[in-house]
Amino acid sequence: MHIKNLAAELIGTAILVFFGVGLATLSFGFRFDGLSTAAGVVATALAFGLVLMALAYAIGPLSGCHINPAVTMGFLVSGRFSPVEAAEYWVAQFAGGIIGAVLLWAVLQGSPEYSTKTIGLGANGFGKNSMIHLNAGGAFAAEVILTFLFVLVVLFVTSNSHVATSGMAGVAIGVTLTVVHLIGIPLTGTSVNPARSLGPALIVGGSNLSQIWLFIIAPLVGGAVAAAVFKLLEPAESLQASGIERTAELTD
Repeated sequence: MHIKNLAAELIGTAILVFFGVGLATLSFGFRFDGLSTAAGVVATALAFGLVLMALAYAIGPLSGCHINPAVTMGFLVSGRFSPVEAAEYWVAQFAGGIIGAVLLWAVLQGSPEYSTKTIGLGANGFGKNSMIHLNAGGAFAAEVILTFLFVLVVLFVTSNSHVATSGMAGVAIGVTLTVVHLIGIPLTGTSVNPARSLGPALIVGGSNLSQIWLFIIAPLVGGAVAAAVFKLLEPAESLQASGIERTAELTD
């Protein structure tokens, strides 16, 4: 694996966390959404979706723009990545997620109103940490389903059989992440990305950190299930090229 690919994954994940989690913190921690929770949900969903769409076109030709361990899990299970490639991507992504969260936390420290206890850092959670107090079982199911949809779309739009719509791959991926967040934020805060969840949880600590297991395992399960379904539906010949090469072709 080329070092530039891993650097792109690290930087991309850090950017996604900084901007996406940053908007979530401003909306729900600092209450920039005012009396309208829906406004905060929409703004945060758009932040994640638009940033990912931009990154898909910016670093997609270099690394494939996974910037999400669940997506890499999908590429691994579908046969488009080797175990070594997946492990290297995971290290870069988790490191990027932590770096992005630390940078966001460092910036917010400049506000006298900021406190990790009262404002938080856009961490995911269930039970008392969920807007609707969703329990662990419901949260696990939600994260698996949401990640399944997201990773399935990524796998299909970056496959050889979808060359006709290749120029729109980044748009499809960004829009899907936006939709996933629109429904997922009230449920769990929306992870669908273990690297996005780990960084904020490490900084906030407490119950958010004790619940992090769910937001690592459930998205990875969802990504694996998406890959299994993809393999059932996708023509066999489209699985031959590597994920990085295919995504590079689609985002050129």
